[in-house]
Amino acid sequence: MDRLEIGIIGIIATLILIAARMQVGVVLGIVSFVGISALTNTKAAWGIVTAIPHNFIAQWSLSAVPMFLVMGYLASQTGLTKGLFSSARILLGRIPGGLASASVIASAMFASASGSSVATAAAFSRIAVPEMLKSNYKPCLSTGVIAASGTLGSLIPPSVLMILYGIFTETSIGALFVGGIIPGILSAIIYVVMITMRAKADPELAPLNETTYSTAELIAAIKDIWPLPTLILGVLGGMFAGIFTPTEGGAIGAFIAALIALSRKSLNVKAVKNALFETAEGTCAVFFIAIGASMFSKFMGLSTVPTELANTVLPYVDSPVAIILASSVLFIILGMFVDGISLMLLTIPIVLPVLTQQGVDLVWYGIIMIKLLEIGLITPPVGMNVYVIKSALGSKVELTEIFKGTFWFLGMDILTLILLVLFPSITLFLPSLMN
Repeated sequence: MDRLEIGIIGIIATLILIAARMQVGVVLGIVSFVGISALTNTKAAWGIVTAIPHNFIAQWSLSAVPMFLVMGYLASQTGLTKGLFSSARILLGRIPGGLASASVIASAMFASASGSSVATAAAFSRIAVPEMLKSNYKPCLSTGVIAASGTLGSLIPPSVLMILYGIFTETSIGALFVGGIIPGILSAIIYVVMITMRAKADPELAPLNETTYSTAELIAAIKDIWPLPTLILGVLGGMFAGIFTPTEGGAIGAFIAALIALSRKSLNVKAVKNALFETAEGTCAVFFIAIGASMFSKFMGLSTVPTELANTVLPYVDSPVAIILASSVLFIILGMFVDGISLMLLTIPIVLPVLTQQGVDLVWYGIIMIKLLEIGLITPPVGMNVYVIKSALGSKVELTEIFKGTFWFLGMDILTLILLVLFPSITLFLPSLMN
């Protein structure tokens, strides 16, 4: 067999093993070792796979991952995310579908801080869904909005997906963070507009809340909600102004979270201990997959698959938009079965040469890719967020109802993607101000 055939067999074997639910990091490591052995020899393969983990972990920019994770977990453990839904409910409760719109805003902010769409779905399925059902919201909307809104966390920085994408594609992490701000806010606005229009057209979908709130209650709601936006804006503002780098931003964000928690008298030993344990667990999970992906990238380079793919595809692709449309289909299909981090790191070594040769802006494409990856969390048959919500609610809502509720949000995601593709300036305007 020649190099190309070995590379193709490696890709097929990887997809089959992942479909069989084997751990992604293990699959990538095993396939890479066997593939490199076939391309060179076993001794060379051992040399490569033993050197890659150390060389990868030694990258200074990777320290941003545990720092942003500890920032999010510390914010969660010290109660900085507490009251997000109730506060948003007071501020947005009077508009049609106000509880659902409040869920969008609160979920997006929580996911941005926690860095986990799945954790957001689990938390708000217990916080917001019961409240919406109690207010006679239809189950499909009550659950669909939570499944979809958690996915906004990867677009609204800081985002672990953006950090890993930046490292693997050698793209500015700061530019990615800033580039995700407008698309993330745009996605949330489109969700809220859709909910409001649907609720106004069909009041039975989301009965109007007639409750009135006093000025004191509004002030209390703002007091409850201010810590998280302050934390996120402080970190992003510092990076945008060039005061510190994204890597430093994670540590500064963790420090700011601790200061805010201290000022609210919610910082204690137990919260810090839990945040550190969760950070260690999350970091290990991310790095395990990332190391496997780094090995896989080396295997793909030796196999010549990326080069051959670029040479095959480029004659038939005459614009960056065509590449994005083709890869969108790939990501949406594979995203039904593979989690976002794994899918991104699995495909970057294959698609990056095509993007580079076509001259596609990697910041623009990165935001589009992340949006596509997050769509996979709510698409059947393996929409992870949907199953998390079903697990939390038990028999209260049928699985088919939850998937039914996500369809309108999928439509809005596709609309957002179209806008991001047609108008690159939505993504690139803020990064251009950093130059």
